[in-house]
Amino acid sequence: MIKKSLLGLLLLLLALAAILGVNTLRKGSRQLNPPAIAQLAVDQAGVASRLAEAVRLRTVSSRDDATLNADQFQQLHALLQSRFPKAHAALKRELVGDLSLLYTWEGSNPKAQPILLMAHQDVVPIAPGTEKDWTEEPFSGQVKNGFVWGRGAWDDKGNLMAQMEAVEMLVASGYKPERTVYLAYGADEEVGGIRGAARIAALLKERKVRLDFVVDEGLLITEGIMPGLAQPAALIGVAEKGYLSVVLKMSATPGHSSMPPAKGTSAIAMMSAALKRIDDDQLAGGIRGVAQEMFATVAPEMSGFSRVALSNLWLFGPLVQKQLEAGASTNAMLRTTTALTIVNAGNKENVLPGRAEATVNFRLLPGDTQAQMLERTRNQVKEATGNDKFELFALPGAVEASKVAATDSPPYQLINKTIREVFPGTLVAPGLMIGATDSIHFGAISEHIFKFSPVRAKPEDLARFHGTNERIAAANLAELIRFYHRLLSEGAKAPLN
Repeated sequence: MIKKSLLGLLLLLLALAAILGVNTLRKGSRQLNPPAIAQLAVDQAGVASRLAEAVRLRTVSSRDDATLNADQFQQLHALLQSRFPKAHAALKRELVGDLSLLYTWEGSNPKAQPILLMAHQDVVPIAPGTEKDWTEEPFSGQVKNGFVWGRGAWDDKGNLMAQMEAVEMLVASGYKPERTVYLAYGADEEVGGIRGAARIAALLKERKVRLDFVVDEGLLITEGIMPGLAQPAALIGVAEKGYLSVVLKMSATPGHSSMPPAKGTSAIAMMSAALKRIDDDQLAGGIRGVAQEMFATVAPEMSGFSRVALSNLWLFGPLVQKQLEAGASTNAMLRTTTALTIVNAGNKENVLPGRAEATVNFRLLPGDTQAQMLERTRNQVKEATGNDKFELFALPGAVEASKVAATDSPPYQLINKTIREVFPGTLVAPGLMIGATDSIHFGAISEHIFKFSPVRAKPEDLARFHGTNERIAAANLAELIRFYHRLLSEGAKAPLN
């Protein structure tokens, strides 16, 4: 009897191994294999020098003061005009919302849907007290050891200058697009894009423009970040999470701390209970949607157990999900996230405050809505406090999650092919943009919005984003120019049918 049981178990294990092996092997590569192209010649020293000039301009934006550093933005505009004279002679330039730029490169075929490339002029400030931690001064624009150093070199003046360099080269070569090409450079992306990108999108909509595709900053070419993946991986953002901040206000009778009220009924106690419930009871995550497609695309390129696990999520899904949830960035791909960001209550140690206030930030996964999150949060607070006399409202600036751009569409395949041509050996997969970009404002005038920056990043580089020692390699900057040059020359010459 025992022998039969062991034999049965062995056969079961062999059958399972066979199923896993067949599933793994039958999921072949999804990578495109376009013919090799000649590498575009780029004056690496020259383009690095011009980006450095742009980095030296302190274009820090403000949510509340639209005129902050206006002189710096105006100097950047003048720099673009002086460094790219051929582009400015061929393209129409418009100022939108005082500081944002919209360029129009008129196409020869008015029936072909236009395309849009995006970047932004503004940068985030330097965190106070960290200035001395920089290898080079944050706004020095030093070109040193093969890198352009400074705030904005990566985010996002690298993309902006690379696009202008590509257009300048194309105009100089006599290239004339069949499609109309738009370039949109907002001046307030880092604070929501309401004065810049949102107004540009509204202007194009008013002009009845329908864009075939949009490419904005976004996901990167990562190296050594995905376990089990030896090659660099370029992730094209096909969707962007939504943004919602809510304010919760709890009120109670103020009084002296020597005579506290019944347990759990002070403003701070009720707020604490509410916030604990909100933080403990977050939306469930899962490997679905964009995340599922991403892993299905990279799985055939992986080695060892990583390939087996990702090719057989029907069995290893819970294990893979647990590992992903252990990392902040990978966890954010799987769910609508909840973050307790601001709490205010009381101003004296012996006084019970009559009010406590908190702000909670949600980043919405496609499929989850602002209305759902507000209703869910309201119910959580009621259940946690037994009190329905509270205020809960959304702050301005909330946006729903974007639509998901189709990966079988011609625009996605064009970007995919361009990456494979310009960055040979780099894997391409769809991904979810967990941060906010200006392109979120263009959902009403395009079905195909992609968030991708052809910037190479290793694990140690990720902290430079909005952090200390931001930089971009001059060699990588030349690759950005080659990418945009190829994307424009192929994508603008004929309709994608």
